[in-house]
Amino acid sequence: MNSTINRRQFGQLLLGTAAVGLFATACGNKQGTSADGKVTLGFAWWGNEFLNAQTNEVSAAFVKAHPAVTVDPRPGDWGSYWDKLATVTAGKDSPDIIQMDQKYIAEYGGRGALMDLATLEVDTSKLDKEALATGQYAGKQYGFSTGQNALVVMANTAVFKEAGVELPDDLTWTWDDYTKLAASITAAGEGKLYGASYGNNESSLIIWLGQHGEQLYTTDGKLGFKPETAATFWEQLKLQRDEKSSPPASIHSEDASASLENSLFGTNCLAMGWSWTNQLASLESATGSEIKMLRSPSLSGSAAENGMYYKPTMYWSISSQSRNPEEAATFVDFLLNNVDAGKILMTDRGIPTNSEVLAAITPELKPSDATVVKFLADIKADINQAPSIPPVGASGVQDAIIRCTTDVLFGKVSPEQAATAFTTEVQGMLDAARK
Repeated sequence: MNSTINRRQFGQLLLGTAAVGLFATACGNKQGTSADGKVTLGFAWWGNEFLNAQTNEVSAAFVKAHPAVTVDPRPGDWGSYWDKLATVTAGKDSPDIIQMDQKYIAEYGGRGALMDLATLEVDTSKLDKEALATGQYAGKQYGFSTGQNALVVMANTAVFKEAGVELPDDLTWTWDDYTKLAASITAAGEGKLYGASYGNNESSLIIWLGQHGEQLYTTDGKLGFKPETAATFWEQLKLQRDEKSSPPASIHSEDASASLENSLFGTNCLAMGWSWTNQLASLESATGSEIKMLRSPSLSGSAAENGMYYKPTMYWSISSQSRNPEEAATFVDFLLNNVDAGKILMTDRGIPTNSEVLAAITPELKPSDATVVKFLADIKADINQAPSIPPVGASGVQDAIIRCTTDVLFGKVSPEQAATAFTTEVQGMLDAARK
């Protein structure tokens, strides 16, 4: 979805995208109520084979408990999910229940494609209130968080050991400590190891801005940072390149498109990589090494000022086109609040924000998942920001960050030029979406 389109163009895009695969229902098979009174709910999500099987299992459990309802599964993969969702939404055949990402919740909710969940019967009494707020946009509840995540530094203990370097104290380390530590690992590796990756996604920038007392977006959907502050973000990445803390631009560029198993981190050639907490098990599986999660470095050396935050892994949303919103709400309530459903879903869509469900599944967690639960609890005292949902028009911001980072690392532009270009481009995205 092009992040710079206006409202009219958005509708045209929806109409012009070709739907393929399991997302599309059979010809003429509009979900609704059949002659025998059974309600069919379309349910769309993205994921891999494991997640698909898990989601089908929880759907079957819901149908068993609610025999008057059937679920029409519409799994997809991330790469094509949003084009397909745009198409079926334009064709008035949107699935009732939609797995939604924070990047798009304003794009759909702000344009009337999602229901205000606060108007439906879903029990939110046991949900974390801050997590609940992350699904709100323009005063309406467009999504319920499926679980929480945090962006962290993943430290490969085997690489640290090979380099003869001790793990840092992540309660007190600064960006200077981080840069020097990474450089020492690269030097010890003699061309075979690198100290750290470049944290260069939207969440990395949010953390950096938070440490400077600024934010990527304000609550009313405007830019919340100064270009000169953004410039310091790219100055840090350039410093990592210059100090050989991180790989050269060409190697970084190749690594960015590699699979986890073939990446620098996955092949035990990178000591520290930025990743989400729910990826701990995958990283340990790929590397065969013990991975330790570390808090973000800070400017001051205080964990309370490191700008970290809880991010919803994804959301459950309900289409405004649903012919059966009450039944769809019952399904969403089941996904959020039913303990048996929680034991099926576990933590693969993040750590549950329902306190009762989390308590029920904790004894059954794998060691890596139990580690994530504990880590997220440990950092709670230092979490002091809850970034606003990206406004309408902002879905292309991460791509802009990556482009600017690439230009800086290859020496095409200075950090200051990158920050100016980024600010201008993103402001243009937001302005175009308001027309």
